[in-house]
Amino acid sequence: MFRELLAHEFAPYGTLSLEQLGQLESHYELLLRWNAKLNLTRIDSIEEAARLHYCESLFLGQRLPVGPLRIADIGSGSGFPGIPIAILRPECNITLVESHKRKGVFLTEAVRNLVNVKVVTDRAENLQDTFDWLVSRAVNPAEVLKLNLAKNLAILVGADDAATFQYSELLPWGDKRYVVFHVKHP
Repeated sequence: MFRELLAHEFAPYGTLSLEQLGQLESHYELLLRWNAKLNLTRIDSIEEAARLHYCESLFLGQRLPVGPLRIADIGSGSGFPGIPIAILRPECNITLVESHKRKGVFLTEAVRNLVNVKVVTDRAENLQDTFDWLVSRAVNPAEVLKLNLAKNLAILVGADDAATFQYSELLPWGDKRYVVFHVKHP
């Protein structure tokens, strides 16, 4: 049921292969099992999960520039938006950054079969690496903007957060949700 629902919800934006749908469904099933003990997400309806977790993340991934990119997902939590982006964009290298150790263990298990993803269980401020893009969701946008890990940022936010900072481009997604693109100038 999840595969069909996800394919239907994402259809206005693109088509997912059977392999991609299978990988996303595997992540969803693992998330359900772990969420019972770890509280990874408060969204428990299959419809809301497909739309608000997966499609939103895939929408962001589609809007990133074409080609191989080095992307860091700041505050990855349960893997959004990084894991769906990694599945949609296998040419990109994704680093999931999560400071909570238990969530880091979940992420390590969740990406076991994704060769283009690595997990860093540490605070983003401690990273010594640089990336082409930072992506984030459910993290205070001001905190992400302070990081000097990339000049390009794409942040999934609600309407209230979108109004709090300058951006290069604002794309509406769903009901009062946006993808905010921000390019830092030297």
